[in-house]
Amino acid sequence: MTERLQKILSARGVASRRTAEQMILDGRVRVNGTIAVLGQTADGDADEILVDGQPIPAGTQPVYIMLHKPRGFVTTLSDEQGRRTAAELVADCGVRVYPVGRLDLSSEGLLLFTNDGAFADKLMHPKHQVDKTYLAWVSDFSDEAFQRLKKPIELDGYRIRAPKLRIMKPGLIEITIHEGRNRQVRRMCEAAGMHVTRLRRIRE
Repeated sequence: MTERLQKILSARGVASRRTAEQMILDGRVRVNGTIAVLGQTADGDADEILVDGQPIPAGTQPVYIMLHKPRGFVTTLSDEQGRRTAAELVADCGVRVYPVGRLDLSSEGLLLFTNDGAFADKLMHPKHQVDKTYLAWVSDFSDEAFQRLKKPIELDGYRIRAPKLRIMKPGLIEITIHEGRNRQVRRMCEAAGMHVTRLRRIRE
């Protein structure tokens, strides 16, 4: 059965569909010896599909892993700077999986890994706006800053929806966001006049 190449790569656990599209655009994918192009279809069982010169994995059952990422790990499969990666946390799971979304180096908490590209895309694609909940420890906490945090703000030219907030205690806020832009919680708090000293994702 022929399918879009990026869908095959995603289903085989090579990368999420969006990342697979970029791999194709970068010329890293070959089908039967020819460099693939975006939009190309192939048969995952009958055609020879190589990524960076290596055959893609055979079809496998979907795998879903939920773990706690500690601080000090970057959410990537490899790191040019030699930092510890979240991939190390799932190195012994027996199949190739990749992270769903990101937590920055200084953040901790819930991180999902999977080889199910459709599942990953559903969680990560902006149009689905899957809620994510964090605990944020902040300095410079005040009622005025908290009230500012309640309001929608603009990040990267995009108007962020107002978050759901709950004060756990002064300086500790539960924050639920609806998007998932780069360092969104930290940047929202900074815009409100607070600095995040610790950030933990607890729900996605």
